[in-house]
Amino acid sequence: MKKYLVVGTGFSGAVLARQLVEHLPDCEIDIIDSRDHIGGNCHTERDAKTGIMLHKYGAHIFHTNRKDVWDYVNKFASFGNYKHRVIANTNRGIFSLPINLLTINQLFQKKMSPEEAKIFVRNLGDHTIHEPQNFEEQALKFVGKEIYETFFYGYTKKQWGCEPKELPASVLKRLPVRFDYNDNYFNDPYQGIPVNGYTDLIANIINHSRIHIHLNRPFIKESDSSKYNHIFYAGPIDGYYNFSEGRLSYRTIYFERIDAIGDFQGNSVINYTSMNENFTRLCEHKHFAPWESFETSVVYKEFSKETGESDIPFYPKHLVIDKEIFSKYNAIAMAEENISFIGRLGTYRYLDMHHVVEESLDFARTVIECIRSKSCIPSFSVK
Repeated sequence: MKKYLVVGTGFSGAVLARQLVEHLPDCEIDIIDSRDHIGGNCHTERDAKTGIMLHKYGAHIFHTNRKDVWDYVNKFASFGNYKHRVIANTNRGIFSLPINLLTINQLFQKKMSPEEAKIFVRNLGDHTIHEPQNFEEQALKFVGKEIYETFFYGYTKKQWGCEPKELPASVLKRLPVRFDYNDNYFNDPYQGIPVNGYTDLIANIINHSRIHIHLNRPFIKESDSSKYNHIFYAGPIDGYYNFSEGRLSYRTIYFERIDAIGDFQGNSVINYTSMNENFTRLCEHKHFAPWESFETSVVYKEFSKETGESDIPFYPKHLVIDKEIFSKYNAIAMAEENISFIGRLGTYRYLDMHHVVEESLDFARTVIECIRSKSCIPSFSVK
């Protein structure tokens, strides 16, 4: 039997491991995780006090436009019907996100049609900016100063811990502006949240006789590297190389719990976009499961900070210096033969859950083909 090691019990490692054992009958897989639970940052658990399903590391909503990805996760869990709608608490009032026709009309106290709003917002943009070089320039060119300062500046500065002009322009491309009254945060046709939580979903994925789970088990490079035919590493790539080329920068999140009676805020997520508050958003977890009913409530106040040595990394910052550092790790990794870096931390990219699942499914096919043809497995899950 060939033995493979997967480091990390999030979606990346879980999906890859399941695909390998289902298509390679002569292999066994150990999955290790330094934490005391599976699921990585997608981990969910029932609150002992209230019974509410808590997203322990922040809100997670599964959405995809790929039917094969949706069919795959639905093999392992029942998904409840949930549509994500976000509210913005701003200095100018309360608005719906993403920015849509209602948001624009309310902010500017107008009654514009879709076409009128398109022209209006286009005229707000800074046309002196031809090729945006950073987040701030992208926003100013796209929506103008008033929308940028109301919705993006403060929230972005709190979330990333730096001036928006220090961030790449690509960050803003994840934030759509719509010229209709659709306030569904995601446009994907397939959306939902597992009824029994993400940890249950991942547990079902890795529930196989030839997959062995070891929690509270950190990766030990010196000893683990010699025990397995190949390692699939979903941890931070800079950590794997003992930060020899420098530390990549991440933002991490920490939470303050609020217990309440009844309905605390009337929505699952409210973003606080101004600098008047030092937190980024409030998440009321019972609203992530509208098929359930509770008389009490649990709210997480969410804060963002720079990732320290003992913190869990969440979001790759991708500043200029980070790209330089990662290129060095990338060069070292490409010369390796017995390890592949997978997932958000292993490939130093911002990936939503559906991106991780689809990439793991695609990468698994490549790995299986390489093993069967006795060729080298790629160093990275991303092409």
